[in-house]
Amino acid sequence: MANEQRITKIDGRTLRAMIIAGANKLTANKVRIDALNVYPVPDGDTGTNMSLTVLAAAREVEKLDTDDIFDVSKAAASGALRGGRGNSGVIFSQLFRGFSKALDGKKTAGCVDIAQGFVGASITAYKAVMRPQEGTMLTVARCMGEYAEANAAKTRDIETFLNDILTEGNVVLQKTPDMLPVLKQAGVVDSGGEGLLCFLQGAIEGMHAENPRVDANAAQSQEVTADFSTLGAINPEDITFGYCTEFFITAQNFGGAAETRFKAYLETMGDSIALVADDEIVKVHIHTDHPGAVMEKAMLIGPLDNIKIDNMRSQHQEITQESPIAAQAVEEKELGIVAVSSGEGFREIFIGLGADYVIEGGQTMNPSAEDIARGIKQINAKNVIVLPNNKNIVLAAQQAVYLCEGINVAVVGSKSMPQGISALINYMPEGDLDENAQAMTEALDTVATGQVTYAVRDTTMDGQEVREGDYIGILNGKIVCTHEKMDVTAKKLVTEMMASEPDVLTVYIGEEAKGNEDANAEIEAFVVQNYGGCEFEIAYGGQAVYYYILSAE
Repeated sequence: MANEQRITKIDGRTLRAMIIAGANKLTANKVRIDALNVYPVPDGDTGTNMSLTVLAAAREVEKLDTDDIFDVSKAAASGALRGGRGNSGVIFSQLFRGFSKALDGKKTAGCVDIAQGFVGASITAYKAVMRPQEGTMLTVARCMGEYAEANAAKTRDIETFLNDILTEGNVVLQKTPDMLPVLKQAGVVDSGGEGLLCFLQGAIEGMHAENPRVDANAAQSQEVTADFSTLGAINPEDITFGYCTEFFITAQNFGGAAETRFKAYLETMGDSIALVADDEIVKVHIHTDHPGAVMEKAMLIGPLDNIKIDNMRSQHQEITQESPIAAQAVEEKELGIVAVSSGEGFREIFIGLGADYVIEGGQTMNPSAEDIARGIKQINAKNVIVLPNNKNIVLAAQQAVYLCEGINVAVVGSKSMPQGISALINYMPEGDLDENAQAMTEALDTVATGQVTYAVRDTTMDGQEVREGDYIGILNGKIVCTHEKMDVTAKKLVTEMMASEPDVLTVYIGEEAKGNEDANAEIEAFVVQNYGGCEFEIAYGGQAVYYYILSAE
């Protein structure tokens, strides 16, 4: 009887169910995976990025009605490619792509075929990363592929086979801290590997599901709910607040004075406010110009989930530019620039320096490859340079290139907004795509980037004893100082950055630090008094998560 119940072949309908169930499982656990952040800062987004990526895949296969396993795998790979967000999401999308390539021409798949899919997934993902690092999701995927290939002929029971692969993956995941010292230092396993195994666990559970659907709440985080026809008729100057922002806060027994204070804060940040709370979840909706600041305030209440941010002004621009009349009015450019930035101040800086299209995004809000491709296409230029301005957006930007057929696109790998600014300063309007890409890339190494934020947990990192709630200073990705006071931390960071004797130092004030005039004045006075020979500027960046971003060059 047991043998009759064994699954020895899976077809397109089974794979469809597995992908949807895996996506739902990963989405339900994304906050936990986000928390496996190496650095103790409030910007963990691996779970969120992987969830949004696989939801894009799940929504593509949900549309299908076919028994063909390759057709389903190909649709999933296409959806993941377009929806890939952050480095983890882009790598995840390449796993889907490699798995699908291995199934090319197959109607169904047995254990040997699945093993080939796991191996193909790993090979494709490794190729997508310029410098693959062991102890990451790539390692977990590779080891599962190697195990699958070695054991595929030993059984025909696919469910048992997949569970054995999952067990092997968990064994490897527990070893990742020994492979990557930064994981051991932080006391966590690799978050991308955890996300991958979470998806696989859900996919196995979905083998017996009958016509599962993408979780409604998960789908909501992907939907653009604005009425495009209305936006097309609105004067963009009449849109008072540009970003329709929605999210959930996980918070038990939220109410009373805390709810009153938070609602009062929201009223200072925008309009169209809705705040609905039950025993465990708070739903927030607001139109605001500063979604990052709103979410940072909300994170003091509890973890965020189902985040959705729509740029209503950009949506208006897209609708109007889709009409033939609007298209004719925009003259084709020879070379255009797309930049990703967080904060209204930085947005204005990038536009002032010549960026044609600015995508709102950054830490915790990584745009997808499709978001970036949409920005590239909006410019109406033959050649486009993309400035990701965040190390976790570079791969998505590179993936967007493949979605822009007919446009020559170069990605300048800026990993911070100060790097992006330096790149733009070196932009030569009379130069061609290759000349500008080279000059802008060379400019990246002339900039050091500092950041001040707060710690979300106790840890020892980069030789620093960090306590939850303290402020930390980060220089080029490394924690260099910590203190219980924000201004003291900022001054320590300035001291570290000035050790290289830069010619120019710029401090960009974040949204959360904007009202702290005493601390801002203290930092400015410290720089002027101690480093008078350096050109100094203090400006409003408006970025979320980081109270200050510093640039030294």
